[in-house]
Amino acid sequence: MEIGAIILTVAGLCLFETVSSIDNAIINAEVLGTMQPKYRRWFLIYGILLAVFVVRGVLPWLIVWAVNPSLGPLGALTASFSNDPRVHQAIEASAPLLLVGGGVFLILLFLHWLFIEPKNYGLYGEPFFEKHGVWFYAFASITLLLIVWFCLQRDPMMALGAVIGSTAFFITHGFKENAEEAEKDLLTSNKSDISKILYLEVLDATFSIDGVLGAFAFTLSVPLILFGNGLGAIVVRQLTVGNIDRIKKYKYLKNGAMYSIFVLGLIMVLDSFGVHIPHWVSPVVTFVVVAFFFIKSRFAMQREEPGT
Repeated sequence: MEIGAIILTVAGLCLFETVSSIDNAIINAEVLGTMQPKYRRWFLIYGILLAVFVVRGVLPWLIVWAVNPSLGPLGALTASFSNDPRVHQAIEASAPLLLVGGGVFLILLFLHWLFIEPKNYGLYGEPFFEKHGVWFYAFASITLLLIVWFCLQRDPMMALGAVIGSTAFFITHGFKENAEEAEKDLLTSNKSDISKILYLEVLDATFSIDGVLGAFAFTLSVPLILFGNGLGAIVVRQLTVGNIDRIKKYKYLKNGAMYSIFVLGLIMVLDSFGVHIPHWVSPVVTFVVVAFFFIKSRFAMQREEPGT
């Protein structure tokens, strides 16, 4: 990749990781407010090493290795720097399996938010979908059925990838569903600060799956994913420290993250079926969608401020 493409990809990854982790940052800030200063510093300083290098570094590497077992662990990590044509062929051959699985995960994530999760309505039609939230399971099942059917016409392994993506969604969704109850328990209980740190690290790992899978819509390069998502994780930790109350005022940022997730999911599914999509589309779309809802949030803040 040219230097300009690398910069654009890393910037897009950083932005996507940041906006998709807003909910995580809010939970972190509320739990950290109940902890002693020394443990807060530990989580914010040393915990970043675990968040960046272990979770956001190891997870994409494991994914690439899992769909390319012939590369071996070291080959999966260094594949993007290799000039060996056999390595590139292995990556290209396994890309549809990875892309369709990640795409299904992201699409289901968006549909669940659209139909079921409470939200600030940012676009026309969102109240209609939430009013008919009971249809999420039917809509999601039909979507998965259609994707699997088309996958079977092309490659049965892609169908397996789509099912794995849906399985990953429901597993991580279960963890997230329990996160709110666990947060309430931590805020009102006398559990130790070490227990709270362990909870936050596990929660961070769960929330990071969205960003890691979405990153493959930008690039298949593990080092670039590590760098871009790592920068985003550092930004999220900084927001947790000093600006979380202000971030909460941008009430449509979550909408921007979810619509970005939907578009990236579509890009991954289309790409898995051989539709050529230029590498710059994913970061540019992410910037445009997030900027739209950021500006919309700014206008809403101005209208709500006294005397405006």
